[in-house]
Formats: sequence, structure tokens, C-alpha cells
Amino acid sequence: MNQEELRYLERLADLYPSVAAASTELINLEAILNLPKGTEHFLTDIHGEYEAFAHVLKNGSGSVRRKVNDVFSNTLSAKDKQALATLIYYPREKMEQMMNQVSNQDEWCRITMYRLIEICKRAASKYTRSKVRKAMPPEFAYVLEELLTGKGDGADKTSYYNAIVDTIVRVGRGKECIIAMCQLIQRLVVDHLHIVGDIYDRGPGPHRIMDKLMDYHSVDIQWGNHDVLWMGAAAGQPGCIANVIRICARYGNLDILEDGYGINLLPLATFAINVYGQDPCSCFQLKGDNVLNQYEAEVNVKLHKAISIIQFKAEGQIINQRPEFHLESRNLLHRINFEAGTIDIDGTEYPLLDKNFPTIDPKDPYAYTSMEADIMERLVQAFKNCEKLQQHVRFLLAKGGLYKIYNGNLLYHGCIPLNEDGSLKAVEYRGERLKGRALYDALENDVRRAILSEKEAERAVSRDVMWYIWLHPDSPLFGKDKMATFERYFLADRETHREKKNPYYHLLENEGVVYGIMREFGLNPETAHIINGHVPVKSRSGENPVKCGGKVLVIDGGFSKAYQAETGIAGYSLTYNSYGLILAALEPFESTEAAIEHEIDIKSDSIIVQRVSKRKLVGDTDTGRVLREKISDLERLLAAYRSGEILERFVK
Repeated sequence: MNQEELRYLERLADLYPSVAAASTELINLEAILNLPKGTEHFLTDIHGEYEAFAHVLKNGSGSVRRKVNDVFSNTLSAKDKQALATLIYYPREKMEQMMNQVSNQDEWCRITMYRLIEICKRAASKYTRSKVRKAMPPEFAYVLEELLTGKGDGADKTSYYNAIVDTIVRVGRGKECIIAMCQLIQRLVVDHLHIVGDIYDRGPGPHRIMDKLMDYHSVDIQWGNHDVLWMGAAAGQPGCIANVIRICARYGNLDILEDGYGINLLPLATFAINVYGQDPCSCFQLKGDNVLNQYEAEVNVKLHKAISIIQFKAEGQIINQRPEFHLESRNLLHRINFEAGTIDIDGTEYPLLDKNFPTIDPKDPYAYTSMEADIMERLVQAFKNCEKLQQHVRFLLAKGGLYKIYNGNLLYHGCIPLNEDGSLKAVEYRGERLKGRALYDALENDVRRAILSEKEAERAVSRDVMWYIWLHPDSPLFGKDKMATFERYFLADRETHREKKNPYYHLLENEGVVYGIMREFGLNPETAHIINGHVPVKSRSGENPVKCGGKVLVIDGGFSKAYQAETGIAGYSLTYNSYGLILAALEPFESTEAAIEHEIDIKSDSIIVQRVSKRKLVGDTDTGRVLREKISDLERLLAAYRSGEILERFVK
């Protein structure tokens, strides 16, 4: 045994100081390898829709309902099973409603507790006692462990368990125990959550979603371009900040910034009212379904126009400062003929729908006015100093990345930039030609540097890269030839609005291309899957989210209400349990109140994408690989104890 190995085993011996301790842990780990793998839950493109997200999280995309059906398939009516499922989703609220409808509340508590115990047992069956114990609310941990792990064999044991339930009810703790069991079921039905990008923008509650994720037991996040945009804004990148405010204004969600994050927009609003007071700002009317009063709506559209013009200026400055981005074609303000009210784009003259540009100097169109410069400086400081936003961004950094390889599957939000022939596109980036995984790694490193580097010059370049990731044609998180923001506001010709997708999107049925991407990331094409979102699947038009014979799953189906008219559904969710992959097409979520009062669940049509012939175990997962490595280390430690190379510690 060499010195390095000896030193390592000495440190391991501090954790397992005897043959008995090392053997016990080894036996435990070997047993865990033979448990069924935990359920993974995949969601993408949530776009601020907090209520729908929270409900899908509570029901595990149907996992809770499946457990209820498994346990009570023929012993409860469909109505009772739905009521029980709703109770598990919203225990406190639903219990209050149900209690008012029964004559004997104590008896209802007893019956409900027995039913929940059976569901808890089923949900806990694939985990170790230790893991289940850690998931239990502390105040009920001992009682729940007794109820869940007991066999109930014989009259004595049955009386023992009945006495526990009766006592809980008698001392007035029945309601709280029911809540604890419902929360435990929610925790156990999903072992790990994957968010495949775009938490932010469009919907009203991204900050609430982030708070929810920070409390979730096990989660990873693949950043979407909207997430990186907010991260760039938090880092103080002016182009990102302007885009964030513009999108909030466009969807009537300025409350996210003002109330959710405490960012003061009053100077910007005052400026907008003064500059555009008599301007109807008809090109900047709101989207979405947020209801504003007349004054709020008028202020919002003026602010919307003001920040849009500031955005075009900020982006023009970045493009001029970073010629290596090769985005000169997206600088459009200097192409405006202000007298004629037209713009020249690629040699074609287009009339502008809005010709009022009081803050643009035709001789220097990308320069801020003094007021705009002051507003942007205030906003930069506000975003950089917002404690809650910085906390959310640090969480995104800790739990996220641009892609993830997990249990043999490849997860990323957008695409892999490809050439028309399906080969990986080499992108000019920081003086190199990068493609595939190397491009992803380089961009992710820049995102982290923008926030974590101690060198201001390094942070400055990386901040601009975050804006690049948001909208560049070569960004794997965007994947279109342009972001036609200006054209959508100011030009009637819809052909100018068109954003051509990267070849990736029409090559997803090509097995050779898909297998090539998998190999690029070190995966086995025979067993791997690619899971991504970003571009909504138009189910209404017959588009299928399952590509390439089930090898690619595009699970953006319109979680955001803004897309649902186009997609025809309210998003997809994917679960991967020990039996295979299940894709669910979700119908729109009415409201939390309707879910509780009328037991209206998110209806979903599920399809089995893949069913395994042999049930997958923990030993078949990434966790299993780590456990096997630990088992190997423990076996080496045991051998060293028995050979005398390492002495057992003395333990009283």
C-alpha cells in the first residue's frame, strides 16, 4: 500500500473506526443498491406561473394520484379517491372544508389517518428507514415511524397501533398529524426534481417559484436564456436589466420587481410620463391577462416604451464595445430615417408604426440622454444590491448549470448549435472555435465568473457574455438567427418578425444526429435520452413532443399562459420512475381555490415513453455508482484492518 492510499484510508478510519462500523456501513450500502430507484420529476419553461407550478409540484405530475389508486383501487369510490388526493395536495385548507361536512370529526380524523398511513407506506417502500425518518416532520417523527414500519401482526400489535391513533386524536393532535402525513407523502413521491430552464418572465410569480425551489428537498436547474437574463441583470449588466424590465412591463408584471424584489421603478415611471405624456404608445400595449386599472395601464405602456428605447440603446452600446460578438446587423436605430418615419433593414425600406422618438439623437442614436443615464445607473445599483435577487441567483449558481448529465440522460434547455448537415457548429468564442460540450462549458464558466470573480475586468466581459447567451444566434440557449424585438414593436410586416431556428430543431428526428450529440456528451445512445424545452410544442397542430423514436423529449408545452392558445395545452411534465418514463400533457390550471373547493385537479393525458423490462434499482443510477465506489473503499479499509496495516480505533 502506497503512502497516499494509506493516508486516505486513515481518514476513512476516522469515520468508521472499527471492523464492525465499516462492515455495518458496507452492508447498509449494499442493501440500498437493491432498492427501486427514486422518481425523478422534470419540468421546464415555467415562466412565472407560480400557482400551476405549485400544484404540479404537490401532485408530482400525477404521482400522488397514482399512489392513491394503487392503494385503494377497488375499496374507495372515484369521488373519495379524488377527495383524498386533494387533501394530500392542500391538507390544511381541504381539511377545514371537509371537517365542516362531517358529524363526527374525531372519527373522520381516525379514518383519514389510517388511509394516509397506507399511502405513506406505499410511498416509503423504495427508501431506507433512515431516509424516510429524515423526511418526517420532527414533531411527529417517532409516531409516524412506529405507524409506518410496524407490521400489525397479531392482536397485541393491532391494539398498539390503534392506541397510537386514538391517543393522537384524543389529545387534539389529529389535524396536525394528518398535515404531517400529507407533507410526507408529497416529499416521498418525488425523489428528485429537474427544472429544465426558464423559471423567469411572462408570469407573475417567478420570485415565489424561486422561494419554493429553495425549500425543496432535492433539485437541480438547467438555466434557460430567461434565467441567465435575470442573472445578468443581478450582476448589473445594463442590456439584461433593460430586457428584464421591458418584459415585466410587457406582461403587466412590474409588481415582480417592485413588490417581489423591492426595486424602485419610480424614477423610470416619472421619466416615462414626462417624456411620453401625450403619446398613446399604441405599439406598447400589454400582453397577458393581468388586470390593471386605467391609470396603472397608462403608466405601464409609457414605461414600456421608455425602457424599450433604453434597451435598444444599451444593446447598441454592447454591440459596439464587443465587435467579437458579430451582432452589428442587430443595431437598428442608426438605420431609421427620422424625417420619413421609415427604417432600412437589409436594403428594404419599411414604414414605422411609431415615429415618436424624442429621446433619440439621430446623430448619436445609441447615446443615453442625461436622464436615461441617471436612471440606468440607479437601476444597475438597485439590481446589484437587491438582497433577495442576489440570494436567488446564488441558489441558481449552486444548483444549476447550462446542462446536466443525470442517470444516463442529457438535460439542457435549448439546443446544440448544428450545421445544416447535422454536424456540430464551431462557434467563434473568445478567440477559439468551440462546439458542442466545449461551447457549453465555456459559456457556463463565464456565467459563474460574471458573479463570482474577484477581478472587475473579468466580470465585465463575462457580464456581457450573459447578454450574449440571452439572444445570440450561436447561443445554445437561444438557437435562432435573431431576436426580433424591434421588428415586433415597430414593423407591420410579419415576415420581419420571423426568427429562423437553428438546424437542430428540424434534425431531431435524425437518429445519426441525435446519437452524435449523445456521444459528444459521453453518453450511450442505446440507453440515453435528451430532455429539453425552450420552444413550445404545438400540440394543437399535431406536433409530437417525443422525437427520434423516444430518444428526444421536448417538454415545453406551454406552461406559460401566454403560449397556451398556440400549444393547446398547459405544458408537459415528465416523470422517470423505476418502471420507465411517463410524459404527461397538462390541461390549464384553473386556480388553487378551485382545486380545493371543487377538487379540480390538473387533468393530464399520460403516455408511457419507455417501459423497462427489468425494474431499475438504485444500483443502476448515478447514486449507485457513487455507492459502489464507497463500498470498494470500505472493502479496502476492512482489508487494511484485518492485515494490521491500519489499527482499529479504541471506542468505549
